[in-house]
Amino acid sequence: MLPSTIDGACAPMNRPTIVLAEDHPNVAEKLQKLLAHSFDVVAVVNHGEALVRTALRVKPDVVVTDISMPGMDGMKAVQEILVHQPSLAAVFVTVHDDRALARKALTIGLGYVLKASAGEDLVDAVNAALDARRFVSASLGTVESLLERAPGPSARGASSR
Repeated sequence: MLPSTIDGACAPMNRPTIVLAEDHPNVAEKLQKLLAHSFDVVAVVNHGEALVRTALRVKPDVVVTDISMPGMDGMKAVQEILVHQPSLAAVFVTVHDDRALARKALTIGLGYVLKASAGEDLVDAVNAALDARRFVSASLGTVESLLERAPGPSARGASSR
């Protein structure tokens, strides 16, 4: 028998797990609903310190995090988690339509999704991260164009769009 979800629908077992970090409750709720169609969102937290604690405790397949949060930001939190869980996939979801910030984020995680595009891009970005591929929202260009000017090796996986 399949476990049931909050709304009573049946959910497949062994779906990839996600910890979501977002400091705005209404945005967190929307992102959680969007992700819940394809993944098990095992925790939702609202700041970087909680993200680190929770991710280290529950060991999700993917962390989806806002960048700008009170206290420790999402990029710093992911860096800290990666020290203990180097194979963890991370996707950043943000309002910052900034190629330089996206480039920096892609040296830490595998995805950079603009909140304005989350409805179209977030599930694809998580799936790409699960396959160790990078993903960026289309308005930022391609992964290759973002990383071609970035210094250092490209060590976190193959390219996506």
